[in-house]
Amino acid sequence: MPPRDPNFENLRFNLMRRGEPAYVPIVEFGVDYDVKCAFVGRPIETLQDEVEFWYEAGYDYVPLQAGIRTLFWPGFTASEKAGERGLKTNPLLHQRTHTKYTVYQDADREMDWAPEGKGAISNLEEFERFAWPDPEQMNLSVFEDVRQYLRPGMRVIAYLGYIFTAAWWLMGMETFCIALYEQPELIRRLYDRIWAIQSRVLFRILRSDLVGALVHADDLAYSEALIISPKHYREFVFPWYRWCGAIARDRGLAYIFHSDGRLTPVLDDLIGCGFNALHPIEPKAMDIREVKKIAGDRLCLLGNIDLGYTLTRGTPREVEQEVKEKINTVAPGGGYCVGSSNSVTAYVPLENYNAMREAAFKYGVYPLSI
Repeated sequence: MPPRDPNFENLRFNLMRRGEPAYVPIVEFGVDYDVKCAFVGRPIETLQDEVEFWYEAGYDYVPLQAGIRTLFWPGFTASEKAGERGLKTNPLLHQRTHTKYTVYQDADREMDWAPEGKGAISNLEEFERFAWPDPEQMNLSVFEDVRQYLRPGMRVIAYLGYIFTAAWWLMGMETFCIALYEQPELIRRLYDRIWAIQSRVLFRILRSDLVGALVHADDLAYSEALIISPKHYREFVFPWYRWCGAIARDRGLAYIFHSDGRLTPVLDDLIGCGFNALHPIEPKAMDIREVKKIAGDRLCLLGNIDLGYTLTRGTPREVEQEVKEKINTVAPGGGYCVGSSNSVTAYVPLENYNAMREAAFKYGVYPLSI
């Protein structure tokens, strides 16, 4: 049984920065399959299993992926086992031969990442030949199938995103950066095509009354600086964010941005795009207390529990202490959700994951008394 009944309205109240909610919510958008199975004590094989994990772990929602992101990194669909997600050959990037860059490998499985050099598209001819997915044919049935399994009080958070990320993944980072100068028309057309797909997917998923929030994921920065000039983001990327933000606002949906890295140079831009919340506030890139000072009245801050040490190599006691400290310094006044500084990876010990959750339940009840 969950530690408390799901209450998405409490989460929404917090994300929209309306004041102090009843309690500090816990938020993740990715929990590794192995951790989920260990938590529930059985394989996660069906959509019902997936929902039961998020319910039993104490979340107020189920995150579901949609759009181009699912083609790079497959999201949960009712027709596949959760254990296979994210472990398949990338159907977009493998339309042409390229060098694989393996980022995760063990005795049983291997993940492919995007090419660092040359990807599937390097010129206008390849752009035209590319087998672009039809957004009307993408299988989004999971957004309706989930209805029968959601517990009272739960909603769906739709994970969309991938504008800048999709562009450079399709081209490879090196090719993309060179094309910024040598093939500006290709860059423009690439962004237009990506958003033509993503916008149609967005309207499809918003037909569901189960969707309570949108997550737009696009890693824009390294831990020390932005990946490329903010001028590029302002010309090609942020206009799409603003458009999506207007759609979310018109429907009363919370609008969440995810990016690792140091986002300080474009923080005001992101707020101007209509985002209500920022995830995950990478500890080595940004001081969450400083972000709270400069933007806490405009943004709900999500995550920041350190994956570099605390969650992965620390003790459960150390995890509890970090969660307690974050609640004490960031949660007063509302606008903070406890979670990891990226996602709950396979190398996070179950006892540390549980320590994070349980500390949030213990210390995160308003009025705060720590």
